[in-house]
Amino acid sequence: MKIFKAFLYILLISISFSAIARPISYPGGWTAMQMNDANMNALHIHYSPTFKDSIGYKAEYWRESKMQFHGLQYNRLINRWNKKSSQANFYFKGGAGFAHSDERPFSNKQEEAGFAGIAADWENRRFFTGYESRYFYAGDFYKGFMQKARVGVTPYIGDYGDIHTWLMVEVEHNPINQGDELNTTPLVRFFKGVYLFEAGMSFDGDILLNGVIRF
Repeated sequence: MKIFKAFLYILLISISFSAIARPISYPGGWTAMQMNDANMNALHIHYSPTFKDSIGYKAEYWRESKMQFHGLQYNRLINRWNKKSSQANFYFKGGAGFAHSDERPFSNKQEEAGFAGIAADWENRRFFTGYESRYFYAGDFYKGFMQKARVGVTPYIGDYGDIHTWLMVEVEHNPINQGDELNTTPLVRFFKGVYLFEAGMSFDGDILLNGVIRF
């Protein structure tokens, strides 16, 4: 019931979410994503052999549970809707690897781990909305569903080559944070060309810092 209520709450804020940047680049392109929020530090480096697929290394460190995940992540563009003044995308995202915990009673124990989920986004030159969810399995360490959503607006519409700015609000539901499962974070996004940077602070005082570069 708590998950259902949180899901409805997030849907009121957003329809879909593409994480911090679309998980697939142009054919032959590489992308490096570095993410830090209230729950974890993460790194994702991937290669896109086609405009619909990407595969690469994913690492996560969950600070509260002192758990690490290392593995391969595969992303697939399921569908894209191109309109005259807007675009929407729907993705599958899955990964498999190993988790390691430094927390008692699991110290120095390793488990097979993996996740599967969806991500989607819609945007035009003024507004953005998005949603992402996944189920994560890590043996005795953790099993659970998490989700997050965003809405955003740009205070100005820039030209090609300008620094673009978005003002956003992210809401995350993560049951691993008992007693604080919902986390709301206002943030600002800047991007220019192949570079993207985000910074924000949640209502609980947690810092969000994300960076992306495509090459």
